[in-house]
Amino acid sequence: MRTALVIVAAAGALAAGLGFAQSGADVLKAKGCLNCHETDKKKVGPAFKDVAAKYKGDKGAPGMLVGKLKEGTGHPKAAATDEELKAAVGHVLATK
Repeated sequence: MRTALVIVAAAGALAAGLGFAQSGADVLKAKGCLNCHETDKKKVGPAFKDVAAKYKGDKGAPGMLVGKLKEGTGHPKAAATDEELKAAVGHVLATK
């Protein structure tokens, strides 16, 4: 019984560690986006608020921007999962 409990607890801890979703802000920080972008002013790349303003109301913008980051079209190719890219783009597009 004790062994089974330890195995179940270990499996749960492992599954929880693999299932953590990062917030968009965490992804932007972890992937180095803040080296070239800031929220409110242009650095090497455009400010996040400017990107959000440009695509405001464009329902296809999130998918298009994720694709550009994934493929490296007009932006260096991002080394991130689809989920991370979606979280980061969602955060940027929500910037005011």
